[in-house]
Amino acid sequence: MHFKANISFFVRDERGTVAILWGTAFVAFLGFFAITLDVGRLNSTHAEFQSFADHVALAAAGELDGQPDAITRATNAAANLISDSQTFANGPSTLSGSSDYTLLFHSALPVSDLTPLGSDVTTNPREAKFAQVVLTPKSLSMNLASALDRMFGGSGISASVSAEAVAGYSKAACDISPLMFCLPPDWENTLTVGDQILLRSGGNGTAWGPGNFGFIDLATFEDASGVCADEGGNKLACLIAAQSQITQCVLTNGLDTEPGQKVGITNAAFNVRFDIFRSVLNGEKNNPDFAPAPNVIKGIQKKGGGSCIQGNEEVTPDTVALGRDTCMAAGTCGGNNRFGDGVWDRAGYLNRNHDLADGIADGIGSDAHLPALSVTDSVFAGTRYGMYLREIAHGNSNPHSPPNANSILDPSLAETGRPMCSNQMSTDPARRVVTAAGIDCTQNPVSGSTTGVPVTKFVAVFLTEPVGDDGGSPPSFDIHGEVVGFPDVSGVGSGGNGFGGIFRDLVQLYR
Repeated sequence: MHFKANISFFVRDERGTVAILWGTAFVAFLGFFAITLDVGRLNSTHAEFQSFADHVALAAAGELDGQPDAITRATNAAANLISDSQTFANGPSTLSGSSDYTLLFHSALPVSDLTPLGSDVTTNPREAKFAQVVLTPKSLSMNLASALDRMFGGSGISASVSAEAVAGYSKAACDISPLMFCLPPDWENTLTVGDQILLRSGGNGTAWGPGNFGFIDLATFEDASGVCADEGGNKLACLIAAQSQITQCVLTNGLDTEPGQKVGITNAAFNVRFDIFRSVLNGEKNNPDFAPAPNVIKGIQKKGGGSCIQGNEEVTPDTVALGRDTCMAAGTCGGNNRFGDGVWDRAGYLNRNHDLADGIADGIGSDAHLPALSVTDSVFAGTRYGMYLREIAHGNSNPHSPPNANSILDPSLAETGRPMCSNQMSTDPARRVVTAAGIDCTQNPVSGSTTGVPVTKFVAVFLTEPVGDDGGSPPSFDIHGEVVGFPDVSGVGSGGNGFGGIFRDLVQLYR
C-alpha cells in the first residue's frame, strides 16, 4: 500500500513543470536568437556587397561616353577607383579589383526590370551605354545556426552571398541648336578642328548617309520662357536664327527627329548671321535677338545695288567668302566629298580681300595688318575661323576714317565686313557657330521622323558661307562649315571646345 501511495503522489505532483517549459522555451529562444544573429550578419554582408556593386557600376558607367576608349576607361575605373570592405563573409575583408566581380556592358536595357539581361551585351565602345556588375559569390558561415542544427543531428548551415547592379550613362544638353547630322565613319580620326564639312538636307523617305542633316523635334525642345515662345508657326526658324534662344534640356540618348526638309526655312534661319533676312525672317532684320555676326564677309551682294539681299544676289566684284577645302572642289574629299581635310586657299582669300591693306593694289594680300590670335584661340591658327577672328579684331581697332571707321575690309570694296542690311550687330564672334548633334546613322538609321536616336557627339561648326540650295526640285540645302570644337567633351580632336550649349553628364542606377 505504501508503494502504491508513493506512485500515486508522484503522478499527481506538478512541481517542476515550469522548469520543463522554461527549458523547452529556452532551447527555442536560443535557436531563434542564433538565427536572428546569423540572418542579421547575412543581411549586413549583402548590404555591404550591394553598396560595392552599386559603386563599381556607377564608376564604370560614368566613362561610357561613346569614345573609342570608353570600355577601357570604364574597366579601369571599376577596378582602380572603387574599394570597399565586408565584415562577415569568408575570405579577405577588402572588396577591390576585378577578381571580386564580373563586368559586362550593354547597348540597351529591357523595358521591364523583370526581364533578364543578356541580349544586348556589347564590346563596342560606341554602343556601350550601361554597365552590369555581378559580384563573385562569397560564402558566409552561419555559426550559431549551424551549432543549433548540429544539436539536432544536422551537418551545419552555410550561405552564399552576392549582389548585382546596373548603371547607365546619358547626357543632358541644354540651349543647343535643333540641328542634327550623320557623322562619317571613324569620325574620331577624321574630324578635327579646321576640317570643312558639307551638310546636305536629308531626303524625304530615304535613309540618311554621312553628311545629311535634319532637325530635332520641337515638341520637347523649345522653352516657353525663351525668345522663340511667341513666334507662332516659325518656331523652328526662330530656334535656329535667334542668338539668345533658350531651349529645354534634352537627354541625348534618345532624341526624335523633325520630319521634312523645311524648304523656305533652312537657309533663311541660318543666313541671318550673314546679314541676310529672307522669307520668314524678313521682318526681323532690326530685331536685336536676330542680330548678324560681327563679321559677315560672304562674297555676294544685292543685284542692282542696295544693302539687303532678298534672293536677288550676285557675286561681288572684289571680295570673296572664306574658301572651301580644296579637295571639295576637286571632288576628292572623304565621305562622298562631304568631309574635308582642312586645306584651303588661304593665300587666295588674302589676295582677294586684303590686297588694299598695305596701300598697294598689286593683287598680293597679306595678313600682317591683322592682330594675332590670343593664346586661347591659338588652336585656330591657319583655320578659317582663326582668320574670321583676326578680321573682327582688326575692325574693332578702328583702322579707317568715318563713316566706316570700324570696317574690316577697305571701305572702297563692295563689302566692309560689317552688317549693312540690319542696324544691329552681335558682339559675339561665335554668332556664326552652331552646335549640331552628330549621329551614327549606320548604327541608328534615320529617315524622316525617327524616335529615340542617340547622339554620338556634339560638333561645333563655324559657318564659312551662307546656306544655299542646290537648285534642284525639291531643293536640297547645303551647309558649308568648319569644325571648331566638340563642346560636350574636352580633349577630342584638336581642342577648340566651349562653343554653345550646356552639357551635364547623368549617371544613374537602373537595377
